[in-house]
Amino acid sequence: MSELRDLLADAAARVADYRESVADVPVFPDDTSGVREKLGDLPETPVPPADVIRRLADAVEPALVGSTGPRYFGFVTGGALDAATAADMLATGWDQPAFNKVTSPAAAIVEEVAGEWLKDVLGLPSGASFGFVTGGQGANTVGLAAARHHVLAQAGWDVERRGLHGAPPLRVVANVERHATIDRSLRLLGLGTDAVRPVRADDQGAIDIADLEKALDGPAIVCLQAGNVNTGAFDDFAAATEIAHRHGAWVHVDGAFGLWAAAAPALRRLTAGLETADSWAVDGHKWLNVPYDSGYAFCAHPESHIAAMSLTAAYLTGQGDGGVRAPSDFVPESSRRARGFATWAALSELGRTGIAEMIERCCALARRFAGKLDACDGVTVVNDVVLNQVLVDFGDDTERVVEAVQRSGECWMGATTWRGRRLMRISVSNWSTTEADVDRAVEAIKAARETTKRKN
Repeated sequence: MSELRDLLADAAARVADYRESVADVPVFPDDTSGVREKLGDLPETPVPPADVIRRLADAVEPALVGSTGPRYFGFVTGGALDAATAADMLATGWDQPAFNKVTSPAAAIVEEVAGEWLKDVLGLPSGASFGFVTGGQGANTVGLAAARHHVLAQAGWDVERRGLHGAPPLRVVANVERHATIDRSLRLLGLGTDAVRPVRADDQGAIDIADLEKALDGPAIVCLQAGNVNTGAFDDFAAATEIAHRHGAWVHVDGAFGLWAAAAPALRRLTAGLETADSWAVDGHKWLNVPYDSGYAFCAHPESHIAAMSLTAAYLTGQGDGGVRAPSDFVPESSRRARGFATWAALSELGRTGIAEMIERCCALARRFAGKLDACDGVTVVNDVVLNQVLVDFGDDTERVVEAVQRSGECWMGATTWRGRRLMRISVSNWSTTEADVDRAVEAIKAARETTKRKN
């Protein structure tokens, strides 16, 4: 076993070296053209594991993106916490199939504990069920599957048995600025995007409450947002949920990153009424800063959740007995990694106050970004910075400024189109980002803008 010990120790050392250097290397690789050549051809005969790992690391390390580092501000991407990283390495080594307590009592119990902690931190109902999924897309799909079951069951239709052919028409009422994963979930669930009845958004992208009420008639699922993907705006959950429930609709909240505001006392007002919804989706690899891929689906109606997701087979035993829930009853996957270990480790490392401090600090850093950039001549921050999202307009130069910043390697942020304007989108989501990192990024943006102006 000494060879295995040496192999794993070398791999861990590689990981440690990378993470210790990620704050100082270019955030995006300059040249990835040699990766394929270095990976080589499929070997004809077996290769020693140490040689395999060495070749892999040597080939791909020059092409890695510093998304786990402090100056990556794209795609609402967090960077894995130290304890969560180490726990995920343990999860890989332990190689536990987190299907039920028979395949891994350890995985099932840890996931159960971490799920209860998450509900507590996020202020969700104590009786809500939960599933550990791959991310926001998976969480939205699970929540909407539970909604589909519940709403159609109320209309007298068993969708799990009879499918959708001949089912009562089911409307999905959603913000015109909803995230694209909602639409893909609807396609996967057979509802289709034609089922969507779009509702107007206000000037910051939150759902228009008056227009929402007009859109409701007949069986429906209402999709709300905790954190507009561009502006960070929050829907009025209390008002929207009251209207939806009065019409007999199910309320699903896409809170991929914004749901974490509920864990921060200074931001909790943004999520008022959130707990009255029926299902919730949130990412772990965004603002909880656990490794990819990790997300969570919660449901206030466990029976609908289980009906939509669970499966049975003659060879399955001990699914939920002995007081331990079967994780696979709440997610689409049967073969699944034990995501609970990294989540438990992240929650344990931060604690309740640490989570709140991290969320609030990221938002303060986003405001710092906005203040410094908005003070520059010809530069406009176009959104109200209520969370961690900043939209910046450089006029006709926006696209070129974004490209120049990305090429610089000093930091990385992407572009987006919002309300017909091409904008730089900055998202502050990393636990290790500091004021110095923001100031360094601002200087890189200013330099990119000056370079772009000279070329024009």
